[in-house]
Amino acid sequence: MADSLRTLIVDDEPLAVERLQVICARLEGVSVVGTAGDGQAGLRLIEALSPDLVLLDMTMPVTDGLAVARQLVKQAQPPAVIFVTAHDEFAVEAFDLEAVDYVLKPVSPDRLQRAINRVAARRHSAERPAQESQWLSEFWVPHRSELVRIAATDVERIDAERDYVRLHVGAQSFLLLQTITSLEERLDPEQFIRIHRSCILRRDRIAGLRHEGLGVWSVEMLDGAALRIGRTYLANVKKMAGR
Repeated sequence: MADSLRTLIVDDEPLAVERLQVICARLEGVSVVGTAGDGQAGLRLIEALSPDLVLLDMTMPVTDGLAVARQLVKQAQPPAVIFVTAHDEFAVEAFDLEAVDYVLKPVSPDRLQRAINRVAARRHSAERPAQESQWLSEFWVPHRSELVRIAATDVERIDAERDYVRLHVGAQSFLLLQTITSLEERLDPEQFIRIHRSCILRRDRIAGLRHEGLGVWSVEMLDGAALRIGRTYLANVKKMAGR
């Protein structure tokens, strides 16, 4: 197919490479142009073949998938990357390296097809703007046997749970391995505001502020919930309200 994504598979396990080749042969919009058994070989083939897409294993000896991706993001026109791995704990770092998706082994053909469709959609969308936003626009979170993407604009509240944060999306919630302080630094302050050491809210979910007396204030949410504002964050929350 003329519009197929020219794809390179990089994985140090021969059986995993063979399985991906078989799956790709049955999928739409993808054409395997080569395979590599380690990260360094993968980088050499990427330079030689200029693939549209790299199916990249995360854990390989010497030069792992993260190291390969770090090299690729330095390129002017890097190929799209889909991480294919048995480990879900690297999702945050993979997202930082601009990977399009993160597919867990054993790979499901349907799941890989969705990831490939996502690459194709990005490829045919409008050209990348000259300057991208520095803020997170989406999250990757473990859910059942895969990782799913959640748009930042869909997250209503973020609660700290030790080294994790819980993202509240409607009636659902998802745990993400990230501290609330490090996450706050990557969220758009025009969309999110921290009201407590353990809570960040999306601004457009706030209905108002309520004074409880004795210097204690709460945020009233659109759903009727009331959340106490920590003293450290009170001045910034009031500033949001023009006070």
